[in-house]
Amino acid sequence: MRRWLTAVAGGAAVALALAGCGAPAGVDRNLTDDWPAPVAAQQFVPAADVCHHSSQQVGFLTGYNPTSCAEAHRVETLFVGTLTGKGAERGTPPPPGSEGMRAAQAGCDKEVNKAVGADWRSGRLGLTVVLPSAPAWAGGARWYRCDVTEIASIDDTAVDLRTGSLRGSLTGAAPLAYRCFNPKLVKDDIDEMVAVPCTAKHHAEFVGIWQAPDISYAEFTRTTKRTHRACQTMTAKFAKVPDNSQLDFRAGTIYYQPYEQEWKNGNRGVQCFLWISDRDLTRSLRNAGTKGLPVT
Repeated sequence: MRRWLTAVAGGAAVALALAGCGAPAGVDRNLTDDWPAPVAAQQFVPAADVCHHSSQQVGFLTGYNPTSCAEAHRVETLFVGTLTGKGAERGTPPPPGSEGMRAAQAGCDKEVNKAVGADWRSGRLGLTVVLPSAPAWAGGARWYRCDVTEIASIDDTAVDLRTGSLRGSLTGAAPLAYRCFNPKLVKDDIDEMVAVPCTAKHHAEFVGIWQAPDISYAEFTRTTKRTHRACQTMTAKFAKVPDNSQLDFRAGTIYYQPYEQEWKNGNRGVQCFLWISDRDLTRSLRNAGTKGLPVT
């Protein structure tokens, strides 16, 4: 109320002053038409191609402190996109498993794959989709951030410090790419996949990513034969052998599936491996043909 009264009093004083004196040159007596239009508020949007010392699950501005990727870091933002459609019409940020989160995951999958040169799940990489905080969302923020990390192994997602960008990291020699492994079994379960050079003795080799259908996680885990068969098809393509019933006598399969929450967020990428249990391999079976992967 005091501010309102002060404004009225000030306005009255100005009006009296103008009424008692002639208007100076260049003054048209209109007090409202010469003010510049207010500048629209600019919503914060994070940058791509920057790195971070630590990861974020939510994009709080207070925790945003990007650094050069030439310096030691743990996380790299490879892409920043904008949510549209129903996922952007919510009053709060999209929760896990929602349409908006799946759209952001799909956007990150596409752009990160382009950036690293292959499906990001085919190497020692982790991907986190970061959304704005609730206050930022309420203020109009609709960006999503694709943060990528180098992980220790396919079984260990620990993230260590690194230097340099991950762009192109799965092309060429690609030291982060999955290749040959020695599985460690506990009874009938894979306890660990130990990465080894393909020229060393090994019993398994990564053959690719199978994009599973859009079904519930419960149904996916019930239909293990379908996943095994899909990985067999990938093995046949990888090794250049016929995709028929004889595959059961050429190689077995090992596969790694997304966790349930990852599945709900739209990650359908299944990591497929061929597995030879009865003999040592000392070379890659890529394009090996029926001589390299015989019926046994």
